[in-house]
Amino acid sequence: MKKILLKMAFKADEIKKKLKNNSGQGALDTAVIVLISIVLGALILAGLYALLDDTVMPELQRRITEMFNYTN
Repeated sequence: MKKILLKMAFKADEIKKKLKNNSGQGALDTAVIVLISIVLGALILAGLYALLDDTVMPELQRRITEMFNYTN
């Protein structure tokens, strides 16, 4: 009976160690964070490019032309 209880205790310890082992989870978390960062960065850059190309640049060009237009 003692041998069976001792074997069960060893198995319980092995199971606890395996459940506590979390190796490999950090790699998956890091990969997801990197992927999200790349997608968000691309969206921000696309938004800034669209804003600067359509809104800011024509207005800036018009103001510079008006500022240096000496014929008036």
